[in-house]
Order: sequence, then structure tokens, then C-alpha cells
Amino acid sequence: MRALIFTLIFFAGLSSGIHAANLPPWFVSLREAVYGQQLTANQIEPMAREAAARANAELSGSDLFVMLSRIEFMMGRAYQNDERNRDAANRYSEGLRWAERALQEGPSAEAWEMMSVNIAQSSVVRSTLFAMTNGLRVERYARNALAINSRNATAQHMIAGRWVFAPAPFNNLERGLDMMKAILSESDMDDHERFNTYAAIGFAYVQMRRPQEARPWVARALEIYPTNKFALSLLDS
Repeated sequence: MRALIFTLIFFAGLSSGIHAANLPPWFVSLREAVYGQQLTANQIEPMAREAAARANAELSGSDLFVMLSRIEFMMGRAYQNDERNRDAANRYSEGLRWAERALQEGPSAEAWEMMSVNIAQSSVVRSTLFAMTNGLRVERYARNALAINSRNATAQHMIAGRWVFAPAPFNNLERGLDMMKAILSESDMDDHERFNTYAAIGFAYVQMRRPQEARPWVARALEIYPTNKFALSLLDS
């Protein structure tokens, strides 16, 4: 059951009440370090502390809480990259707590998005029981985000990812491909969301044993994050 819900949720991305094109550089630097996968979580941690300090100084209300959720999520990903799942789970729990605080300020696509991605990654690093109990909330929260902003790329990705990353016979790679490609024209995306989508498309083609079709998509992903280990691994598939 856990494998059905989340075999590989590598691509939980995020945005905020601040439009993606206007994300503050102190957060972008943190995100780039996590996706670049050249630094350890311990090396990235000071960047997260600085980002949290800047967020508290510059933002307020729901924007602040969403940003703090985002920062915790990124540190969870950093620890997960280092295979420190307990530390990752703790950061995702904090990310979820801040997303809940944001929702208390009022419903927003960004807050629902952060609920979805933090639960998704928690289901990867926590127990099978957690995944079985909470897994279906991922798509529900993503749909809540889309009900407010139908062009939310990360929410779209969370829904499409089910068909790409679930194991056979629970996946539907053709359907997942169509949904992932639609995200490119039906959402508002920044570079990291494009990376997520390009890599997911490449992964789907690899799973379909069509490596020649995968390579152009993986190449596009690597133009954004040349050192990302997952994308690089697809070249060897």
C-alpha cells in the first residue's frame, strides 16, 4: 500500500504567496543548494537559518507562515538527500505545522500546496502506517490548492506524479506523461518547477524503456540543475 501511494515522490516543489518570479534571493539560494545536491544538510543548515531570519524580518501573516513552511520543507529534502530520514521527518513536521498556521489566516493555494508536499515527503521517510493513514490527503490538498489557483504547477505535479511514480500495475505512464506535458502550458512555472516536470517526463520515458525519448527531457532538466543526482542517474538508464 505504501508503495502504491508514494514509491518515489522526488518532485514535490513549492511556491508561495509571493509570485515565483519574485521569490526573495535568500530563499532561492537555499533552494538551489538543495536541488544542486553538492552540499550536505549540515552545510545547508546555516542557509536555512538565515532564510528564516530574513523571512521573520520581511514577511508577516500567511506569507510568513508559508515561507517558513517552505524553508522547513527544503531542509527536510536536504536531510532526505543525506539519507537522514528521522531528521527529515522532523523538518517536514515543522513544515506542516507552519502550513496549518497559514491556513488559520485564511485558505490559500500556497498553504494547501505546502500541506500536500510536506505530507507527501513525510510518507516517504516515515512508517508504512503513516503513509497508509495520510497518503490520500496529498492529492486532496493539492486539489484544494487548484480550486483556488488552477495554474499552481506544484499542485498539478503532485496529482500527475501518482501516475508516473507508482509501481506497476498501479501507474499509468501514458496518462502521467500527458498530464506532465500539460503542466508546461497550463501552469505558472519557475525554473525549479520546470526541472521537476522535465525530469518526471524523462523518468516516465525511462520506465517505458524509451531512452531516446527520455534524453532530450533529461537534458532540459540538467540545463537547470546540472549536478542533480537524480537527473544524472536517468542518463545511465
